[in-house]
Amino acid sequence: MIEAKGLTMHYGPVVALDDVSFEVRQGEIVGLLGPNGAGKSTTMKILTTYLYPTKGTAVVAGVDVLKDPVQVRKKFGYLPEVLPLYMDMEVSAYLSFVGKARGLSGNHLKQRTEMVLDSCGLRPMYRKVIRELSKGYRQRTGLAQALIHDPEVIILDEPTSGLDPHQILEIRHLIERLAKEKTVILSTHILQEIEATADRIVIISQGKIAGDGTTEELRARAKKGERARVSVEGDRKDIERKLSSIEGVNKVEFTGETNGASSFVLHGAMGRNICREVNKLARAQQWELTELAPKPLSLEEVFLAFTEKVAQ
Repeated sequence: MIEAKGLTMHYGPVVALDDVSFEVRQGEIVGLLGPNGAGKSTTMKILTTYLYPTKGTAVVAGVDVLKDPVQVRKKFGYLPEVLPLYMDMEVSAYLSFVGKARGLSGNHLKQRTEMVLDSCGLRPMYRKVIRELSKGYRQRTGLAQALIHDPEVIILDEPTSGLDPHQILEIRHLIERLAKEKTVILSTHILQEIEATADRIVIISQGKIAGDGTTEELRARAKKGERARVSVEGDRKDIERKLSSIEGVNKVEFTGETNGASSFVLHGAMGRNICREVNKLARAQQWELTELAPKPLSLEEVFLAFTEKVAQ
């Protein structure tokens, strides 16, 4: 549905994108993840024909952004980071204006307006002036304009930026509903949003693709060893010494004590089954275990691992 091919973008001497290639399949939610200035917004501006790349090209819904940009614009709905709203218009007038600009008229325009009002939860605000709306409802209005022409592809740049936790949850649920019928690509630097929403993650750092895959695939590539969480009742020093003696465990990290149970994170060599070894030791020592579980890399740790590789 979306295919970026060797995208390179120079702003004078600054290289914003450097040979970026990736794909987004039909029906996927793909998150572009990266620090500020990584090249996420530049990528989206190229996909939406706001910018022409210095080199490379992209295909959106089968149409090349360089060869037929007008046709590409019919294929997508775009929510930029800065909302494209006219503050003195009512929501009703604004959606009518956007719909007509997208070529809708008559009953079709009315049907699509009704559809986006319901899907974006805007019906209570239909007669409100946009400047009087809360930030959450302004964001919903921005999403409604991106959806009104029933596009095949939805491109969202920082869709939850500046929203409170309740508003973030509402927008997240809306994106999930949209993905049942649309292909969605969203850009953010908020790790929790990507983990909760995206089917696949493309990490961009310093204008390069640093990683591409599902959360679990990226975790598997980023990890350099095995980890486990362990909580044991008893003398902390004695437990720590015996945990350190387990073959393949190269670090025992004390993380706290609760109700007489000491908690640790054990770091071991790749491929070692730390939980099994701890369980064997606990039975031999007759320990009272209150927790024993693998500790996978967090998305933050995965992100840092991939972006540090690019920085080096």
